[in-house]
Amino acid sequence: MNEGSLSQDEINALFSQMESTPPSLSIDDFLSSMEQDALGEIGNISLGSSTTALSALLNQRVEITTPTLSIIEQEQMEDLIQEKHVAVHVDYTIGFRGKNLLMIKEKDARIIANLMMGGDGLTLEPELSEMHLSAVQEAMNQMMGSAATSMSTLFSQKVDISPPTVDVLGFPPKKLEDLEDKIIIKVSFRLKVGSLIDSNMVQFIPLSFAKEMIHKILSPAKAAEPVPVKKEPIIQQANTGASQTTTAPMTEQQAPQNVSSAPINENANVQKVEYATFSKNSQVSAGAGNLDLLYDIPLTITVELGRTDMPIKKILELGPGAVIELDKLAGEPVDILANQKLIAKGEVVVIEENFGVRITDIVSTMDRISKMAN
Repeated sequence: MNEGSLSQDEINALFSQMESTPPSLSIDDFLSSMEQDALGEIGNISLGSSTTALSALLNQRVEITTPTLSIIEQEQMEDLIQEKHVAVHVDYTIGFRGKNLLMIKEKDARIIANLMMGGDGLTLEPELSEMHLSAVQEAMNQMMGSAATSMSTLFSQKVDISPPTVDVLGFPPKKLEDLEDKIIIKVSFRLKVGSLIDSNMVQFIPLSFAKEMIHKILSPAKAAEPVPVKKEPIIQQANTGASQTTTAPMTEQQAPQNVSSAPINENANVQKVEYATFSKNSQVSAGAGNLDLLYDIPLTITVELGRTDMPIKKILELGPGAVIELDKLAGEPVDILANQKLIAKGEVVVIEENFGVRITDIVSTMDRISKMAN
């Protein structure tokens, strides 16, 4: 036997090892290329919305890359965890029924918790306390809630989740039995939070849940079928006291004859309809009396600093540092609008670090009600 060649025992051992190694799963065996693209697009839209929510919470620039998809078996999920992770369990309750699992590294979770609690993201606690886990849970709640809102727009139906639950997975982790399917889609993406986090996040989606989302986005909506009109029997009442005559359903040829032969009461008392006369003021006061029914309806309050008209060419030329001249003078009261209707005027003030408006003039009650009605 030449030097460097394998003995028969070594060759047998290699074959035995190959036979004991389970074949790797390919996503192409479970999803077509079109289905993979659809699921990737769902991920892009929902995660894109999540970054906006997370960025506002952490006051940091948040970036998430395009997700990559792969297939694993549920029992292989534990093998992917080589260090402590925080697991975020998400239940979809409206629009879809299913679970999914989001996993982030424990150190990244500590940074997110520190930023949520007003820290700089650099001075971290050695372990995640209950308070830190609550902060991470709120961040994930806002993040996944924003993703659900984007999915509502995408699927043209309401999509909602229950508040996510959070727990810490050690190494080796406890048994991951939250997801029911044996085949799981692994969605991997890169998360960057300012200069503090540059890491990978993993989302596990049961195959059946993914198939349901894909089916809804790829299947065209069925046209509404016309509702059949049920022909009811025509009941004719003769003016002969309490007697009534009920006829069977008429054919198209019989209908004109029956209608024309209906008796007419020549002694019927016919009177002209008289309407009450209302003035403009009485209409407004009547509306004001019923406003109690509307007090709980929310309105959008807008403070308008000023307006101007610009041609499209000028708008396209705008850039950082450009100045737009408005139609109001410095120090002139700003308009306060409720659902785009003027209700008051005021002056801009600063309250600690926030802007506010001090009301200086209120539009009269009658004018406000008239404006809301128009």
